[in-house]
Amino acid sequence: MGGVDVLPLVEGGKGVAVSNGATCGAWAAAGGAGTFSAVNADSYDADGQPIPQIYHGKTRRDRHEELVRYAIDGAVAQAKRAHDMAGGKGRIHANILWEMGGAERVARGMLEGAKGLVHGITCGAGMPYRLADIARDYGVHYYPIVSSARAFNALWKRAYSKTREWLGGVVYEDPWLAGGHNGLSNSEDPKVPEAPYARVLKLRQQMREFGLDDTPIIMAGGVWWLEEWEDWIDNPELGPVAFQFGTRPLLTQESPIPEAWKQRLLTLKPGDVLLQPFSPTGFYSSAVRNDFLQELEDRNERQVAFTTEPVGDHIAEYGVGPRKRIVYLAPHDLARVSHWESEGFTEAMRTPDNTLIFVTPAKAQEIVKDQVDCMGCLSHCRFSNWAQTEPDYSTGRKADPRSFCIQKTLQDVAHDRGMENNLMFAGHNAYRFSRDPFYSNGFVPSVKQLVERIQTGR
Repeated sequence: MGGVDVLPLVEGGKGVAVSNGATCGAWAAAGGAGTFSAVNADSYDADGQPIPQIYHGKTRRDRHEELVRYAIDGAVAQAKRAHDMAGGKGRIHANILWEMGGAERVARGMLEGAKGLVHGITCGAGMPYRLADIARDYGVHYYPIVSSARAFNALWKRAYSKTREWLGGVVYEDPWLAGGHNGLSNSEDPKVPEAPYARVLKLRQQMREFGLDDTPIIMAGGVWWLEEWEDWIDNPELGPVAFQFGTRPLLTQESPIPEAWKQRLLTLKPGDVLLQPFSPTGFYSSAVRNDFLQELEDRNERQVAFTTEPVGDHIAEYGVGPRKRIVYLAPHDLARVSHWESEGFTEAMRTPDNTLIFVTPAKAQEIVKDQVDCMGCLSHCRFSNWAQTEPDYSTGRKADPRSFCIQKTLQDVAHDRGMENNLMFAGHNAYRFSRDPFYSNGFVPSVKQLVERIQTGR
């Protein structure tokens, strides 16, 4: 990869501030391809302490500029740290999300500020057509993250065919098994997973049509023991493959996640990671079941359709907001609303889909404050209705109270501000921490020990 021989073991990038220069540098030093997240990474003060990302701008556009500056500074800091720790071994990759706010500006700012330190850039969460141009301009290899052959076909025909010499590999991220945001398409059922082999074979067949026989495919999502992938290795049908580990590096000595998060990983059981649709990106994502996800599930269940005029079954009057503006519900929904109100969920909040959700007054205040405080961390956000496109910087839809501020919760969980009430991303294999004898008696390996263990096959 990137012009050098490496172990076919890749660290998966996890933002915000989870895959950092320490984990990336240690993985590269062990001989693989390490990855740090350039999604609002931490930068440090003179004492080496993370600088809190506090926003002072009075408008979303002002705060968005602050966010981009934080992101570039943090990414450069992590690249330098990874480079120093790697000691010239392995490869250093940076991971960005195409749907993050200012993605191209952050990527270019990082590569400009850390010239020669980053060997590759991985990118998913969207269709990163311009990824190839960024990589070419800075002389680094690029690794698009896709979940289907169809997605890669579109990327290749529109953009990547013009910069094939910089294509270092293609990451296939399984949309049912991987942690974080997942690339499920509208034609795929989140409850009906498909086996990855056939999907990756289709990807390889598509790549062969473009002359990419020897370009590695990196299998991401659901990888734990290599012996379970024995039929993939040296398989002429699949061609060269490497394996990406996203969840396992969470539980290492170098991992910066809080100790409480590490301890929680050691207790997970099958089913404790939920594939859910609540992200403000509009993508499905996988995270540990906790109070945060339970509240989102409950919030979305307390939902009824309304009309502004009596239509069909919608004949029951209901007053919304301080002025009690009348909308119309179905009579059976009005009965449900009365029950929710008796339980304290007295605040009705409108969604963009002509429905109402019901929350407590405190939760309603929190949702509105988070929407007002938006700093434009995504290119398009359904929660706050921010969009980074001029002239109005809006998605054109109402803000959606069924979602949440992802920047706030990921910063909080990464910096030890509560595990139960924040989003804890993890892959669906995370329950295996409690079953793998490698972690017996609460053992937490170094990255070097983990890479050595993976090389045993089991």
